[in-house]
Amino acid sequence: MHVIVVGSGIAGLSAALTAAQTGAQVTVVERASEGEHGGNTRYTEAYLRMKSMDEVADDFIDHFMANAGGYTDPGIEQEMVRDHADWSPLARSQSMVDPDLLGAFADHAGSTLRWLEQAGLRFDFLPTAFITTTTTRLLPIGGGLAMVETLTQACKACGVTFRFETTARALLTRDNRVTGLATSNGDVSGDAVILACGGFEGNPEMLARYVGAPAINLRPVARGGHYNKGEGIRMALDIGAAPNGDFGSYHAEPIDPRSGLAEPAIFTFPYGVLVNKQGQRFTDEAPGTVDAHYENVTRRIYEQRDGIAWLIVDARIDDVPNWQKGSRTDQPPIKADSIEALAEKLDLPADALCETMARYNAACVEGAFKPLEKDGLATQGLTPPKSHWARPVDCAPFLAWPIISANVFTFGGLKVDRHARVIDQDGRAIPGLYAAGETMGIYYRTYTGSTSVLRGAVFGRQAALHASGRTQ
Repeated sequence: MHVIVVGSGIAGLSAALTAAQTGAQVTVVERASEGEHGGNTRYTEAYLRMKSMDEVADDFIDHFMANAGGYTDPGIEQEMVRDHADWSPLARSQSMVDPDLLGAFADHAGSTLRWLEQAGLRFDFLPTAFITTTTTRLLPIGGGLAMVETLTQACKACGVTFRFETTARALLTRDNRVTGLATSNGDVSGDAVILACGGFEGNPEMLARYVGAPAINLRPVARGGHYNKGEGIRMALDIGAAPNGDFGSYHAEPIDPRSGLAEPAIFTFPYGVLVNKQGQRFTDEAPGTVDAHYENVTRRIYEQRDGIAWLIVDARIDDVPNWQKGSRTDQPPIKADSIEALAEKLDLPADALCETMARYNAACVEGAFKPLEKDGLATQGLTPPKSHWARPVDCAPFLAWPIISANVFTFGGLKVDRHARVIDQDGRAIPGLYAAGETMGIYYRTYTGSTSVLRGAVFGRQAALHASGRTQ
């Protein structure tokens, strides 16, 4: 049994190690060089939406189902209440998060983490960058980098062959079955191909085609995303695979564009004012806890002219305990002793910015400021409103950070079943083809936070188990 794995992030490495442990011959094809491999996983802290090592968070299923697709045909939804074996081909290929797949995700999450633990990783409930939260998050000690390094060494110890600096080009097929992979360094024959090579956040042509022309204002959240150019998705679609996930969207995160760090996030905007290039507010900065709403706020930033905004706070930001943990940039804030002077430094129209700040300050009311919980301290008579933590910004010095939307990963990918088999447009599994991680599509509208690394590990492992005849 020869299993070919494309990509070496958490999905690819989980697939490779699992397949090798079943006795299969395994080849990993990876575009990056050794030491820079691992895709987005290498650079993430790898938050996991778990309430323990063995159970997903209480809101796991509900959040996914609230963002399961578009306006689905009620008849198809009714089919999905029945056993998966009784679904029609139309239901099997439908673009949405189907309950059978989601059930498998939740059911296998705990056992997958226990397997990763056996491979040498350790997990704990460590501090996060979020000042206010609504759900529970487990983290691997050492983050995604520890995942990549630990699993790479485990794979090598099990005899996995790595072909670094090798790009997957196309799937090889015979008699409607996938039989191997064409690469930049020659063809590789195999019994199964597992596509775990990311989305298309590193491909400007695909971003413009699917996300739209303003995608020029996006950039991957970390260096690893630049390697994700969408070949895995494209080559599967070329042989009839069904698409899944929201191709016109992506996971948005607010970052400082001046920084070259991985994930230089700015999560402190609920305590200040966001303005665009016209010097105007455009969104509620604090609709709720930052972990639950940062993506929606970031999307509003992306919609502004040139996809940029500025966060403005004043000296009272120090009333927020440990606020610096929510500002992960290595660049200093822009400081000024007046709004007029700040406008000049930010190259914003001073009159408009002064009017915006005056209107905002006038709409703030007396009340108890509680920075670590939703306090209901909201503006009155202001459009758009600010729902929490609304205090005047009028105490010099004033601080500002530029914010753009980072593209953490794209949502569009391939339709897979509970075993990570790629499904074709007629609702049938394509023999010999699997997908996991970002290459599989599962997200719509709003990202279910802290589930992407978990998705990669779970379905990378499930793909390898099924390909090796060890289905759980």
